[in-house]
Parts: sequence; structure tokens; C-alpha cells
Amino acid sequence: MLEAMDSKRRHIFTMGVVDFGIEQVSLPDGRTLELPMVRHPGAAAIVALDDDGTIVLLTQYRHAVGGWHREIPAGCRNGSESHLECAKRELGEETGLSAKRWDHLGGIITIPSFCDERIELYLARDLEEAEANPEDDEILRVERVALSEALAMIRRGEIVDAKTIAALHHAHAFIS
Repeated sequence: MLEAMDSKRRHIFTMGVVDFGIEQVSLPDGRTLELPMVRHPGAAAIVALDDDGTIVLLTQYRHAVGGWHREIPAGCRNGSESHLECAKRELGEETGLSAKRWDHLGGIITIPSFCDERIELYLARDLEEAEANPEDDEILRVERVALSEALAMIRRGEIVDAKTIAALHHAHAFIS
């Protein structure tokens, strides 16, 4: 994980996972200035792949971007849980599934200009039914889609979520 640069932070607002502040930073060229910064606990995203080649795809309401979006299961870390623990919890909460086999696919940093959020990407296989328990703000539909169709949906612009795009391409490369 990348380390935050030395800074003096003026806290502005915290709600849920959003911790917004203004930080006085020293840049590599010696300049010092103030930057708005969102600090984030990190997250995990999961490509849940079944034996038949289908993946679990969510259609989830996202108010910030104005409507319904297709995504893989994902969520933020709670407290000191690891990214893998987070992935396992989120898969169960959002889809009602558990997995016996987990592979780490890599990580992405979502908006490096003003946020330190890092999402670790996982491939979950050997899926089993469990009980879904979505959070109060999660309005979603769960469906199964062939991995090849999900990749075609990216090309057609039907999937625009960055973590989903990255994870699906990583998963495809991993299993190919």
C-alpha cells in the first residue's frame, strides 16, 4: 500500500467512509501547498465465478452518478479487517454467496488526485449459497452473466464502473 506523504491535516468532515480534510503537503520539488484530500479505509471487489463460466453481476442504484449501474460485488473495509476478510464479508452480504477458493488479482487506486482509496481485486470460485444481508443503502439486483458477455458489456458501454472493468479484465487474464 502506498504511504501518504507527510502532511498537516485540517479536518473538515467525516461521515461513513468519507474523511475529508485540507492537508498542507510538501511536494517533491520543494513547494508546500494545501490540497483537499479524502482519506478512505480501503475496499475489496470480487469477481465471483461459477463453474459454468458465469459471474455474479449486480445492478445497483448509485445516487452520486444518477441511476442504476452494473458492478461486481464490492465494499469498504470495516475497522482492522483485511482486504480479503472484507471481500468475503461483502460477497456474502450483497449476493448471499460464499466461496471456498480465493485468488488475489491485484489492486487499483481509484482517484489518486484527491483520494487514497485502494481497492483490492479478488477472484472467488467454488461458490456456495449463503444468506444475503445488504446494507440499508444498498438497492441492488443480483444476476448471473457469462464472463464473456460481461466483457462485451464493457465494450458496449453498459458497464462503466472502473473497479468492475479492471477486475473483469484481470479475472479473464488470470483464468486464460
